[in-house]
Amino acid sequence: MGARIIDGRGFAAGVRARVAEAVGRLRSGHGLVPGLAVVLVGEDPASQVYVRNKAVQTREAGMASFEHRLAAETPQAALLALVARLNADPAVHGILVQLPLPAHMDAGAVIAAIDPRKDVDGFHALNVGLLGTGQKALVPCTPSGCLMLLRETLGDLSGLEAVVVGRSNIVGKPMAQLLLAENCTVTIAHSRTRELAAVCRRADILVAAVGRARMIRGEWIKPGATVIDVGINRIEEEGRSRLVGDVDFAGAAQVAGAITPVPGGVGPMTIACLLANTLVACCRAHGLPEPDPGRAEGAAA
Repeated sequence: MGARIIDGRGFAAGVRARVAEAVGRLRSGHGLVPGLAVVLVGEDPASQVYVRNKAVQTREAGMASFEHRLAAETPQAALLALVARLNADPAVHGILVQLPLPAHMDAGAVIAAIDPRKDVDGFHALNVGLLGTGQKALVPCTPSGCLMLLRETLGDLSGLEAVVVGRSNIVGKPMAQLLLAENCTVTIAHSRTRELAAVCRRADILVAAVGRARMIRGEWIKPGATVIDVGINRIEEEGRSRLVGDVDFAGAAQVAGAITPVPGGVGPMTIACLLANTLVACCRAHGLPEPDPGRAEGAAA
């Protein structure tokens, strides 16, 4: 019997719908419209597609979408000046500067310039510190989406052994912090972990975020484990280009209890969680109760 396939695309649609409902209540009850500003520097094709999708989904959720497209040769000072204007704009509740930036720009300096209260990517050092110390933060979108899928699949995560393969600031480290907050026992593994296969086989929850196509094989997975595959790798196979994850899906699906596919698993959750973060930032800015778009009405806490 194969693993249950976790439908990230369907769950993300539900998150976006709950965000839209909450936005409607903010508009009718308080006259507020959450606003998301996205800044794109240069003409990276993948970034252009991603920014376009963000704008469409932002508007579909009833939010205000502000797009700023700058030429690749724009000086860093001009980008920082734009960030300062967005920080001061009360109509903007979330600011996202699309990465990667051109080589002449310091991404760390740009992220540090964003008001942490509007940092809907969750990359600012203040939000990183708040998350790490168990306080209220804006959480990076991809690990936040992974946690939503895990809660939906497993319910209470307390006491489960979780292994996160990958130690990036964007996914691996915040994912581990979120799982710790759910009372999991957490191991962060990576490319230099000794006996990596044996470490993975301990996991009730295995999150793969290492950026290597099909690195994690079926025999590395504990029978019945829940596998969250964050990887998006483009490979050439049988004469065509295709997307695959960091997990060998065919082998893993024979062993795991539940698994996210690639594509259609974690990917759709990222923009949904960006919208949720913008909604939360708006509510915090105005001292209003925060909705939880990751949980359906009536779902168990």
